[in-house]
Amino acid sequence: MKKFETLKRGMGIGGWLTNYKRFNVLPKERRLDITIGDLEHFETYISRSDVEYIASLGMDHIRLGFDQIVIEQSPYVYRERIIEILKDFVGWCDEFGLTVILNMHKALGNYCDILEERGLMHSPDLQDRFIAVWLKLDEVFSGRDDIIFELLNEVVNSTAEEWNALARRAVAAIRERNTERPLIVGTIEWNRPMGLCDLEVFDDENIIYTFHCYAPDEFTHQRGVLQAAPLYYNRKMEWPSDDVERYRDFHRVVHGIIDAYPGVTRMDIDFLRDYCREAYNFKKRHPDKLLWCGEFGTIRHADIKSRENWMRDMITILKEWDIPYCVWNYLSTPNDGNRFSLVDDDTRRILSPELERIIKGEF
Repeated sequence: MKKFETLKRGMGIGGWLTNYKRFNVLPKERRLDITIGDLEHFETYISRSDVEYIASLGMDHIRLGFDQIVIEQSPYVYRERIIEILKDFVGWCDEFGLTVILNMHKALGNYCDILEERGLMHSPDLQDRFIAVWLKLDEVFSGRDDIIFELLNEVVNSTAEEWNALARRAVAAIRERNTERPLIVGTIEWNRPMGLCDLEVFDDENIIYTFHCYAPDEFTHQRGVLQAAPLYYNRKMEWPSDDVERYRDFHRVVHGIIDAYPGVTRMDIDFLRDYCREAYNFKKRHPDKLLWCGEFGTIRHADIKSRENWMRDMITILKEWDIPYCVWNYLSTPNDGNRFSLVDDDTRRILSPELERIIKGEF
């Protein structure tokens, strides 16, 4: 689609205004606090030079994740300093020719790493506040309809009907003020591709659709310390691999599933292609809509060769299907138990020349 031709390959930024600390480590009563340390982190973690470097890697867009509590000081009251930081960030992206996607990474009542009992989909008040944040940002960036809003990162604890209803409300509220603002809508179940078959498709040329891929989780999240399953199994996994029994064993040990991956003889690009098949089907059903893979990557615990191989396989599939993409993640904080960063902590340079070539799609 010509309107969105600047969305070919991008990089996500987490660890700055989202994932700056992991909430599930904290007691419930302290999860939504913003401390002075957090504020100092927001001021310093990402700078103009980071944006310049991302542009030098051949990216044409940046997906910036932010949490609702970072921008919302209290209900319907917003942190002016965070808004100024967002404006500065947009200015840096303008300078280096990058399209900006603002992504609500964690909304109140929908934290992808905490499964809350009563969440966004069951609270009219939280839904009103969720929509109000986007209306505020549309006001802040009035006249900048090149800035794209991604409504919600990964919907959890929700049926397709519930999420479609909220997305419909959010789109309608934004459209009352701005018919041109590009919006991105994803799926339930952590934005997995199979959710695309139940996602509402709008009669709106300014809406983009998205999905994520982290399959198989036991590889991409191996030995991670924030999820119980990889933490418990605590075993190195390679990609690609003829040792499918190692993958089956993960499910036997962790979940008690005896017959995981029936018929699979190798973990490789064909497995990923089958996993993402619904994305291909969505494009076939809706040739006039833009589908964008907004997030995929591997944890730093995986060896660099396996990380390269998996990333190459994913981007190969996306190129085959003509799906633009955005890799995850530029830089994770050193204390993050889910480190998906693609650059070195100190030098902030890509971890290998081959990884740089792969994310550019040059293979």
